[in-house]
Amino acid sequence: MGTLIITVFVLGYLAITLEHNLKIDKLIPALAMMAICWALVSFGIDSFPQWFDSANHKLLTTFGSLDHEHKMHMMEETLLHHLGKTAEILVFLLGAMTIVEIIDYFDGFSTIKNFIKTKSKKRILWIFSFLAFFLSAIIDNLTATIVLISILQKIVTKREDRLWYAGLIIIAANAGGAWSPIGDVTTTMLWIGKKVTTALLIENLFIPSLLTMVVPTFIASFLPAFKGDIQIDATKEDETTHRFSGNMLAIGLGGIIFVPIFKTVTHLPPYVGMMLALAVVAIFAEMYSSSKFSISDVNSEESDAHSQHGPVHSSLSKIELPSILFFLGILMGVAALESLGILFDFAGTLQEKMPMLGTELHHKGVSDLVVMLLGIASAVIDNVPLVAASLGMFHEPIDNELWHFIAYAAGTGGSILIIGSAAGVVAMGMEKIDFFWYFKKISWLALVGFLVGSASFMFIRTFF
Repeated sequence: MGTLIITVFVLGYLAITLEHNLKIDKLIPALAMMAICWALVSFGIDSFPQWFDSANHKLLTTFGSLDHEHKMHMMEETLLHHLGKTAEILVFLLGAMTIVEIIDYFDGFSTIKNFIKTKSKKRILWIFSFLAFFLSAIIDNLTATIVLISILQKIVTKREDRLWYAGLIIIAANAGGAWSPIGDVTTTMLWIGKKVTTALLIENLFIPSLLTMVVPTFIASFLPAFKGDIQIDATKEDETTHRFSGNMLAIGLGGIIFVPIFKTVTHLPPYVGMMLALAVVAIFAEMYSSSKFSISDVNSEESDAHSQHGPVHSSLSKIELPSILFFLGILMGVAALESLGILFDFAGTLQEKMPMLGTELHHKGVSDLVVMLLGIASAVIDNVPLVAASLGMFHEPIDNELWHFIAYAAGTGGSILIIGSAAGVVAMGMEKIDFFWYFKKISWLALVGFLVGSASFMFIRTFF
């Protein structure tokens, strides 16, 4: 039954990658894959020898000896646990996307667009790469990707150019998220799990992460796609921004930046802070919207454009729900594999079979190559369960180099494929990026950056 579940999962992923060839929206195979995998888990529950208790991050090797009712109860609890964790991400994503849409409602991103005076494709590439790198460390790579692609859509009108920029934003955002405890869900897991501390994580991963962003951006700056100047729509170039655009941009981004602070102070999940941020942003949006409508005939045409609904309702109606459902299918599908311990078997096989190459990380001799392969695997399999597997596999003390390397590899390895990270999945939905286009144009850049960053981590660990 386990083999059949893996087969369904692989076929589902294949259908997602062939979205444009099959003429089927990617959310359909993602949802079907998730539902069928869990149905097969339910049908074959008595045949599984082990089970991963997600709530306690523990692999139960005695699962096969339990009675049927107990197994079904554990499956229901595990399914509910994964649904809850997935819902946390989706609600967080909904809040972030709504704030972004509210900012856009008031033409807030035009404020940033006006600051970018250059039309040089190469300079714009470097600006967005550094913005993605540092912004993702503050507001997480997923939200940073949403914000920057929204800005990108206001600046770059040619879709082919935007695809290239989006690809490099994914690499930069994932690199920026790796060195911050709140920048990526996997580093947050290690941080909450008391495997890393903030100071040493930043100290050990900042330079490798920076190189992971800088090297691909430097190489890309010489590619034909970034030669010359961007094309700007003359009608958009002369547009006047809303009089509250600057205010809403500051309030919106301030609300998003507030989320990790709220989490640190209250120890509540990030989505709670995001909902509070959304509520505050919505209050100001309604206030500014009322002020706008009260202006006399000068702004009557602008008022009519939004007169049917307020800014919050209008922003919610623009949310990319297909992307949300796609994300649900992917995460819950991976959760089925995680629950059967398949990911643990994969990681354990790597640990046992791979030769001990490179410098030893600790006395037990876990090889650098194993950790790098786990990072590359995160491009295919979601990095969250892979890190969860590592939490159960390894028992090194806090701030051991192993945990820092895992944080780097899992955070940046997902950039190699567009479906390998939350930032990639969101960018894929926002810009309708084709899997094979990304694989041909961007994947090799991400792989080069990943290898350079890994080498720099091993060098710094050895000599400093």
